[in-house]
Amino acid sequence: MESFLATQHGDWSVHGIPAFNDNYLWAIVHQPSGQTLLVDPGCADSVQGFLTATGYHLSGILVTHHHPDHTGGVAALLKASVQPELPVYGPDNPRIPTVTQTAAHEDTLNWVGLNVRTLAVPGHTLDHLAFVIDFRTTERPDAPCWLFCGDTLFSGGCGRLFEGTAQQMFDSLQLLNRLPAHTLVFCAHEYTMSNLNFALHEFPDDPDIQARHAEVKDMRGRGISTIPTRLKTERLGNVFLRANTVAEFARLRSAKDTF
Repeated sequence: MESFLATQHGDWSVHGIPAFNDNYLWAIVHQPSGQTLLVDPGCADSVQGFLTATGYHLSGILVTHHHPDHTGGVAALLKASVQPELPVYGPDNPRIPTVTQTAAHEDTLNWVGLNVRTLAVPGHTLDHLAFVIDFRTTERPDAPCWLFCGDTLFSGGCGRLFEGTAQQMFDSLQLLNRLPAHTLVFCAHEYTMSNLNFALHEFPDDPDIQARHAEVKDMRGRGISTIPTRLKTERLGNVFLRANTVAEFARLRSAKDTF
């Protein structure tokens, strides 16, 4: 599957770069200059193919967490880069030695005039970060808000608890759920059909889940990506985001692990 234009706003655009079996690497592009900020470039070859095809050039990297399918391409991309001291923003974790500028909860990074807010969202891993680009202003409360959340929130689901606790993941999902309803969610995997199969199994009579399941089945049947999704869509059909208590969340997460 070739890269695709996911969205654009003013001078900025976001492109999806498929990699491996089901990963999405995201490229945030400043259109006038072609400068590109990559999110979780796990595969250097996929990124290089995108840059060659578009003529854009790499000038920064965001890393959400330490898993190899999110970090595996960073070293090769740094080696191939023509820009000296290419910034790599990410968690303070020795398992990501390529990070040059560590980020923590509620930090704000500035890249080519674009403000990127960092949120700590432990659960999938203890070091997991999410990145928010919010174009809203007092005059334009409906302007876009973009969320790059790695393996924390998925379309129809959430990440497995490899290091964190159910309480941590529940709190992280609730934190992300405080973003505006029209937020575009750029997660790192195309897991939507599997997630909604589980949701429909758990709640077979839920009309919102039924509708979303049918929509996604049609999209995937036509080879269309389900990502980005909107937060308002997830509030209706994502059973993990809908969980009202930690106990309810933990039950669902455990059931999904063996589904």
